[in-house]
Amino acid sequence: MKETAPRGAFGVTDLMLLTMATIWAINFSVVKYGTGLIAPMAFTGMRVGICAVLLVGIALWQRKPLPVSRDIMVLLVLGIVGNGLYQLLFVEGVSRTRAGNAALIVAAAPGFIAVASRMRGIERASRRVLSGIGLSILGVGFVVLGSSSANSRENTFLGSLLVFSGVLCWTAYTVGLQPLTKRIDPIQLAATAMVGGTIPLIFTTIPAIVDTDWTAIGLGAWASLLYASVLSMVVGYLFWYRGLKVLGPTRTASYSNLQPVIALAVAWVFLKEVPTAWQIVGVATIMSGVLLTRS
Repeated sequence: MKETAPRGAFGVTDLMLLTMATIWAINFSVVKYGTGLIAPMAFTGMRVGICAVLLVGIALWQRKPLPVSRDIMVLLVLGIVGNGLYQLLFVEGVSRTRAGNAALIVAAAPGFIAVASRMRGIERASRRVLSGIGLSILGVGFVVLGSSSANSRENTFLGSLLVFSGVLCWTAYTVGLQPLTKRIDPIQLAATAMVGGTIPLIFTTIPAIVDTDWTAIGLGAWASLLYASVLSMVVGYLFWYRGLKVLGPTRTASYSNLQPVIALAVAWVFLKEVPTAWQIVGVATIMSGVLLTRS
């Protein structure tokens, strides 16, 4: 029986996605903190590696049939884009910009996903939705441009651009996965795609991992790494894949728009990142676009 949820109905999947959004919102500050203690490349490599081992272990324990060969190849390629390249761009970007900036840019992802879904014929988008997408993209522009003029020692403009590039990778990944979620078990899907994500990281992060003295990084660094790996990637991704299967890409992605307010508040309290004027304008524009997209 096909698992679906009526539009507007709130169920278990919606609750899972609310939990996912909260975990991911906190994760911006966690990654910002962790990459201040561990080199970003090493942090990314270990993060994806831990996640891949856990997901493959869970998949083997389930003993469910593997996807067919053709689907495995598609998942590996998508994993390279959505788990490998995205994580590299995301972590490197967050380490170079404000956690709040990164959260605001990622908040525009549903707009890009809606456009890509419409282009592929997966979902339709009305003029109202397209107007909302345009507002969201404009809001991202405010945040990125504001990064270039921020009074900070960090290279926030470059960091914001890296995060934005990661959003494009995540868009391609999400839209590409959606048809596969209808016929592949979420655990098998997640594990295979995560193995694909390790492929580019083997060549880019191993030197940084080897150069890191893991016995000297401290409890806080380990805690941030485990949060970013186990909660953000394993738990968060499994909830995301269920959302894609039950609710579709656009409705699932809309939950990520809850992240900016939570992420800005967490960054303000724990990282002392006082919201800037550009961020306030950006969040107002992005959230206005989101409301149009969802109305």
